[in-house]
Amino acid sequence: MAKGCDIVLRVDIQGAATLRRILRNSAVFVFLVAASEEALVKRLIGRKTETVEALLMRVASAREELRHLKQFDYVVVNKEGDLEGSVKLLESIIDAEKAKVQQRRAVI
Repeated sequence: MAKGCDIVLRVDIQGAATLRRILRNSAVFVFLVAASEEALVKRLIGRKTETVEALLMRVASAREELRHLKQFDYVVVNKEGDLEGSVKLLESIIDAEKAKVQQRRAVI
């Protein structure tokens, strides 16, 4: 980061809260979410990696995480079958942040 490189981290709600406490307003936080709860369930079932109990826990966890949405700077809706669109939107967010007169900078 000291060299001006962008860093993208995938963290849970608790990790994002910890990073926000450490980095304050020098980082940008993006919440990645499925298009709907139904889409999330369909995606999880399609993977065939979750037991019914685990699937129910994942959905409950996703509901809880949505309660923290306002703690993020941006939201990206990850639509089924449109990974490229989600990536482009994330890239646009990074570009927009870089174009700000007062950029957020964290030096670690």
